[in-house]
Amino acid sequence: MEKNETEKLQKLQKLIAQYFTTLKPTNEANSYTAQFKVVNYLELGCLITDLLKLSILSLDNDMHNFSKKDKSATINVSLILETVLHLFPMDEMEFLGFVGEVID
Repeated sequence: MEKNETEKLQKLQKLIAQYFTTLKPTNEANSYTAQFKVVNYLELGCLITDLLKLSILSLDNDMHNFSKKDKSATINVSLILETVLHLFPMDEMEFLGFVGEVID
């Protein structure tokens, strides 16, 4: 390999180690874990139930009737969106920007 290509490869390996942090490899082949933070079990339970409720509503397409049947069935959309935001791989997106710079 040329010196220039070797330098690019070393930069790329350094960037991978620094920015590919969202997915953690597991003991299983081709399997990764994505983690997000919750305050406690109650928040985790609320998140899981809200995700299930949202899934039910999207399948039934009957949102207004669902909420009228059970007042505790309201969905905390902000909690769901916040969780999705935490799962979004920003480090990896930043990495891809740097890869574009290295390749040019």
